[in-house]
Amino acid sequence: MLWKFLKESFPSTPRGESNKYMRTYILTLFPEMFDSPFNHSIIRRAQEHGLVNISVRNFRDYAHDKHHTVDDYPYGGGPGMILKPEPLFEAIEKVKEEIGVSQVPVILLSPQGRVFNQKIAQELASCPYLILICGHYEGIDERVRENLATDEISLGDFVLSGGELAAMIIVDAVVRLLPGVLGASNSPQEDSFSNGILEYPQYTRPAIYRSWSVPQVLLSGNHAEISYWRRRQALERTLKRRPDLIPKASFSEEDRKLLEEIKNGCPLIS
Repeated sequence: MLWKFLKESFPSTPRGESNKYMRTYILTLFPEMFDSPFNHSIIRRAQEHGLVNISVRNFRDYAHDKHHTVDDYPYGGGPGMILKPEPLFEAIEKVKEEIGVSQVPVILLSPQGRVFNQKIAQELASCPYLILICGHYEGIDERVRENLATDEISLGDFVLSGGELAAMIIVDAVVRLLPGVLGASNSPQEDSFSNGILEYPQYTRPAIYRSWSVPQVLLSGNHAEISYWRRRQALERTLKRRPDLIPKASFSEEDRKLLEEIKNGCPLIS
């Protein structure tokens, strides 16, 4: 779905590789909600360093009546109000006109969409342009879903008041994958879910705190043993906490041996 669209629209970007610069457009009725999240920490630095440009736009500006109406009662009756198609179509057409690209991923944030995960974040990070639609009220005119959105994404099996919080989370997950955003080049690859399993335990100074000690192997300076310990810990943690990830992950032969050791209760000296 999404990857097929990206491949057809941006064939020069290989799958799994992040784009070096991204322009993201968020269409919302509440642009002020994004002021704080996007002006701190990693996302702020990414914008200051020219790695990403985030444009938050109020699609109410594209309503033409004197009241700037963006919603109306549903045909056939029912509770709540439905977002009208005209403001969203015109807002996105304006964005496409500005960037000079007609084929852009347009993501409708909806509880009916695919559940967001790290794989989808990696796919989105390979795209130079991204448009997110934040729904609100009772729903959105079906013509937006059928004729404007290229994909629908959900955060999970629950309902939010609008798509704004979902947009913030998706942008954060995608931006941190862009080259140069994080300090260490391998940081995104070592995060939980990046390689299909959970991350290994992390420690810092002091070596002993309230009688709790850092595992001795991490203090040994033996990088081979540290690498082995971390991989095994990651596999063991995933097997215990998220066994549902195991069938989906790609494992080397050494990983499979470690998994068998863990399942058979072979001890790990820490």
